[in-house]
Amino acid sequence: MRTGYSSFLTALACLLFSAGACAARAPITDVLLFPGGATITRTVQVSPGMTEAVIAGLPSGFDMQTLRADGSPGIHIGEIVSADAAKTEAVNPAEASLEARISALLDQQAALDAEAKSAQMVVDYLTHVSSSEGAPGRDQHAPPLDARTLSGVANAMGTEAGRALAKIQRIAVQKREIGKRAEALQRDLARLRTGTRDTRTLTVNFTAQRAGTLAVSYQVSNAGWRPAYRASLNSETSRLELERKAIISQKTGEDWSNVHLTLLTSQPQEAAGGREPQPWLVSWQAQMAGMAVGALMADKREAAQLRKNAPAPAKPLAEAAATADEAEPEEEPYAPPTFETRNMFATRFDVPARTSLPADGREVAVALNKQDIAVKQYLQTAPRQDPAVYVTAEADTPEGDWPAGNMQLFRDGSYIGNSEWNPQAKERLVLAFGRDDQINVAVIPLKTDTASSGVIAKRRQKKIATAFTIANHHPRPVSVLVVEPSPVATSDEVKVRTAFDPKPTSATWEDKRGVVAWEMKLAPKQTARIKTEYEIDYPNEGNLIEQRY
Repeated sequence: MRTGYSSFLTALACLLFSAGACAARAPITDVLLFPGGATITRTVQVSPGMTEAVIAGLPSGFDMQTLRADGSPGIHIGEIVSADAAKTEAVNPAEASLEARISALLDQQAALDAEAKSAQMVVDYLTHVSSSEGAPGRDQHAPPLDARTLSGVANAMGTEAGRALAKIQRIAVQKREIGKRAEALQRDLARLRTGTRDTRTLTVNFTAQRAGTLAVSYQVSNAGWRPAYRASLNSETSRLELERKAIISQKTGEDWSNVHLTLLTSQPQEAAGGREPQPWLVSWQAQMAGMAVGALMADKREAAQLRKNAPAPAKPLAEAAATADEAEPEEEPYAPPTFETRNMFATRFDVPARTSLPADGREVAVALNKQDIAVKQYLQTAPRQDPAVYVTAEADTPEGDWPAGNMQLFRDGSYIGNSEWNPQAKERLVLAFGRDDQINVAVIPLKTDTASSGVIAKRRQKKIATAFTIANHHPRPVSVLVVEPSPVATSDEVKVRTAFDPKPTSATWEDKRGVVAWEMKLAPKQTARIKTEYEIDYPNEGNLIEQRY
């Protein structure tokens, strides 16, 4: 019913406009959003016999090279003609409304200024008259004023002066309130302003053998999206709900209302192909004489010194005058959401619900999909760096394209914090969900000393012994991963001997050289102890350089 009624109105408008032509209603129906831009699609309902559709009021900022028109079966597209027109009002209705309200407030302020000036003239006149009574310059032939007349004049002058002063005070209060309202509207306008005032009209010529739709699309730059995620861990069931989200924003000059939104991970502006290889040319030049080389280098140094000591060029008078006054800080220009992806192929995500997004640059989060994942849950600590224990969940990385983005973390319904998640950085999905205060870790230094060895003290030995205790205060068993960076010699002159009790379960944790780890299961109220001993032997002459990350 709605489609038929819309087609009837479209056909009626075409008949009123001209034979076969139509001042088309072309709302935005689809938006393909990619990092740093968007493709806008407008749809026109076409009736048989129509020959052209005129789409007016479009923002003029889009690239005409990206313009495309497609028709449903039976509609054949001809030429497309564009025409730009300058306007004094903003294209965005909300922006134009704010500008009109601010102008009205400024007009009110101007009217109040005129009233205040008029009242001040009355005050100035009365002040002048009152000060001239009885002055030496007063007309001596004027009849003297009796007490009753003088009292009446004084009362009248006082009354009028009081009214004028009260009016000036009332106007000042009104101007102050108007100024506050105008300032608030200016802030709203600054967030909304796109600078788009010129409009573009498209005239699409076609032949229509049957009723259908005409789709016109073009690309704009002031829009974009970036990925975001939400991970919710249920520590009782060891299940992880991973939600994929998108942060979208646009400042194109026109609002998007109830549109079908599709997200794309690639950017159409990227190069379609790689650079072509060019010849690799190798040549040789005889070495210059020593004196010639020295003179050339001296000339270069002298020229560089002259450039360094040269006075800065004087600024033009207009520029100097502009920079002399303290400039007001300008609002940062709008930057649409964007991100980088290393995936070879582009991925599309359809937003399930239709979306509305105003053109004010605000960032809105939209949900894409959710996955429920079984995870391996354990507690992780690196006592030498930080004795705190963190809840960790690990699982296989879900299939599909997962660009790096911000991850909001929740554990058992409570918000833990956020972190940047980069799935390409690790082979598996590993997420930390805050501290576990029911596991206590203590670091106990046992020995740290340095001694010399050899008959003539040619070498030195540094010995470090440390113990770690891990106590479980949970009423249930827990899995704990203890990670320890042990010293690794990077030169032949340095010898390192290590001893661990108990022996680590992993000698190269996550393929990191020298980083060892212990995986242990602790019963309720159980305490485990780990002892590490390091002996570093190095030459006496020279310095031992230790780099810890």
